Amino acid sequence: MPRKQGGAVHPESNLGKLIGAKAKFSLAQVLQKQSISADKPVVSRLCYDEMRATAGAIRPQYRAFSDWLDRTPADRIARKRKEAEGAFHRLGITFAVYGEDAGTERLIPFDIVPRIIPAGEWSTLEQGLKQRVRALNLFLHDIYHGQSILKAGVIPAERVLSNAQYRREMQDIDVPGGIYAHIAGVDIVRAGEGDYYVLEDNLRVPSGVSYMLENRKMMMRLFPELFATQAIKPVEHYPDLLLETLHAVAPASEDQPTVAVLTPGAYNSAYFEHAFLAQQMGVELVEGQDLFVQNDAVYMRTTRGAQRVHVLYRRVEDDYLDPRAFRADSTLGVPGLFAAYRAGKVTLANAIGTGVADDKSIYPYVPDMIRFYLTEEPILNNVPTWQLHRDDDLSYCLDHLAELVVKEVHGAGGYGMLVGPAASAAEREAFRARIMASPGKYIAQPTLSLSTCPTFVESGLAPRHIDLRPYVLSGRAVSLVPGGLTRVALREGSLVVNSSQGGGTKDTWVMAA
Repeated sequence: MPRKQGGAVHPESNLGKLIGAKAKFSLAQVLQKQSISADKPVVSRLCYDEMRATAGAIRPQYRAFSDWLDRTPADRIARKRKEAEGAFHRLGITFAVYGEDAGTERLIPFDIVPRIIPAGEWSTLEQGLKQRVRALNLFLHDIYHGQSILKAGVIPAERVLSNAQYRREMQDIDVPGGIYAHIAGVDIVRAGEGDYYVLEDNLRVPSGVSYMLENRKMMMRLFPELFATQAIKPVEHYPDLLLETLHAVAPASEDQPTVAVLTPGAYNSAYFEHAFLAQQMGVELVEGQDLFVQNDAVYMRTTRGAQRVHVLYRRVEDDYLDPRAFRADSTLGVPGLFAAYRAGKVTLANAIGTGVADDKSIYPYVPDMIRFYLTEEPILNNVPTWQLHRDDDLSYCLDHLAELVVKEVHGAGGYGMLVGPAASAAEREAFRARIMASPGKYIAQPTLSLSTCPTFVESGLAPRHIDLRPYVLSGRAVSLVPGGLTRVALREGSLVVNSSQGGGTKDTWVMAA
């Protein structure tokens, strides 16, 4: 599963002390009120507790769950946790964790304490997520057509046109509805006194939604009484919403389009999800070898003969989709697929070339995209970001490496990152050399202290840092189910929530008003 991270705190900063003194402003407001620009460190010693307020009182959305937890015998909780682990093993819900001696596959730990979001907070998040994804789709259409945002100087042209994820082959190709990112996974973190921030946009092949769905099924199976007594918004209709979205972006002439899920195969780390979503939507799961192109149309081989495919929900990266158009050595793709795509005979979700919009070097410009295309102010804030191709940003980052999170612009899964406060002096110096060798490959951000949620660990119930990945679908409309995948850093003090780095997951409850 994908990727995300925040950081620890640097209490010695004057701004850190200000926020640590319980300032009643958002991060952006603090910057404005103190006339401090985003090239200065923004850190927080506060760690927002999702379940308890500062004085220890249970937050309203958690009261019913807290009461239930208090009156439920510990041995029943322990049995149910064991039952969940066994069920996930039987279902084969595993994920690759590269570099582990024990093997490449392991169970993603599941925690039974949910992350609970009040209706009002979710309403704001939902509006902000829809706004952001609309702007990202307009940006993608623009850069592959008129490039008005580049001509206006809102984003430096070289940031886009020289980006490794920019696909010149997509220039002037029209895609159905002008939609490029049909499925977006937007990573949200909470810092300071509870303000939400977008940490990252995932638009290429965002994963993890199967865990969101299975976590909910598991909680309903283990603790049906919780759902009988509380108004928790459902998420189980996501596969229907996804299929509806894919049907909506089929080639225009198709009234009854055939959809299939294209997987790299059983050895891919997210194969469980590929098979799960195909099964839930009632469509075929195919590999490249199951497909062929004839007269610019895509067909899949079946026991009943060739069948036309109109929409491919592809979980294969751009480079491997078509050996004739991209990597000639790819055995995962379909020869001629890009020609069929260019001819408008098949829709690929997500579109080729979406990666440029989720590249970390483009992330700082998303608020400007919203203003440019929608003439609106962003509802959700970005985290202030230093772009290390700029000399001043590079100099600042190198001087404050111990305080910052540094990320590769093309990195994923928590790899290729430095969390300055958690790194040793030797690790920082090694990373410094990598930065200096190629500054343009990196960005830096302040090390935010992510919010925590009570989590069952070996020693009992303890706070652990979390993030949230909602899934935004774009078809006839922009929509999302209420919630998302909550990821949790299981090691004490860790801010690494990625499953590929040993993180776990929780069910996410959005409460009805």
